[in-house]
Amino acid sequence: MDNREAIGSWLSGPRAAAERMGVELGYRGERLGLPKEGPGSIAPFGRRLAAVLVDWLLSVLIAYGLIAHRDAHAANSWALPVFGAVALISLLLVGSTPGKRLLRLRVVRVDGGTRLGFGAALLRTVLLLLFVPAVIWDRDSRGLHDKAARTVEVRI
Repeated sequence: MDNREAIGSWLSGPRAAAERMGVELGYRGERLGLPKEGPGSIAPFGRRLAAVLVDWLLSVLIAYGLIAHRDAHAANSWALPVFGAVALISLLLVGSTPGKRLLRLRVVRVDGGTRLGFGAALLRTVLLLLFVPAVIWDRDSRGLHDKAARTVEVRI
């Protein structure tokens, strides 16, 4: 094996290396019974990241204007709890945070149900706030927070 090929497989990730060796992994979401593209398919990473950034910005603005009375230092302390509250409440009520709704995404149960129960929404939110579980994914692009809550983020 050429060194450039080894570096290329390392940079492109294990999925690309396995596919180059002939392993058929299928598309993201196939194991979950989701469509390959369009509504109901796995949400792409870029949209998910943008939705979290929108939600974070909204949380900072709420903390700055309503809780910290325009004190930037205090707003930084309140941003994470506000983010968690916004995520939990909006997931329970509509299955989507404001950022997810803006980017046409939704969190649904893996078993096909559309509404999350309180326990699943709370578990998902707490693990999201811990950050690390949200950045460890499986081959369907589901973070550990989604796997633990038995949810998946899909396109609307």
